[in-house]
Amino acid sequence: MLEQITSSVIDWGSNFGLVGLALVSFTESIIQPVPPDLLVIPMSLEAASTLELLAIFLVATIFSVLGSLGGYAIGLYAGRPIIGRLARPSLSRRLDEILVRYGDAGVFVAAVSPIPYKLLAWTAGAGRMDLRPFVLAGVFGRGIRFGLQVLLIGVWGDEFMNHLDNPLFWILVCAFSFAAFIPLNKWWRGLDSGSATHLQ
Repeated sequence: MLEQITSSVIDWGSNFGLVGLALVSFTESIIQPVPPDLLVIPMSLEAASTLELLAIFLVATIFSVLGSLGGYAIGLYAGRPIIGRLARPSLSRRLDEILVRYGDAGVFVAAVSPIPYKLLAWTAGAGRMDLRPFVLAGVFGRGIRFGLQVLLIGVWGDEFMNHLDNPLFWILVCAFSFAAFIPLNKWWRGLDSGSATHLQ
């Protein structure tokens, strides 16, 4: 089911260029599950100029952050009942704990990482987090996330793609991933201690 949704959204978004990227970026930060990265990367590979790369970066970043304001509004006006219906209790507790412990830094982490950005936006809205640091953290986090993709793929694309055929590259990737996974997994599991306090 999710694969069908992802395929449909990406096919649709690809047909509309930057407009499609804007809509996917905006809606992903509110409700839909398909990340804009799946459009940012192929569009960066096909970009013919630095100006096109800059446009991809700006559209993905700006509309993703604008969409997060919609997610914030959902949490603000619909409250925790909708979070309880759409997110697992353990995930909801972890998101609460991230905001309680780290505040706007927690928003930055969600914006730049695989942590569901929309769910953290809902949680921030439900907890009435101050809007200014919420937006600024999102801008920096999403900017770094999409900026790195555009830089690696769009600017150094050919050189980067050549590394994919090098076994040493994959050995280093696996070693780094394994080294990072252990402490990150421990940190993530530790967030679900059952003692998180709702952000207020």
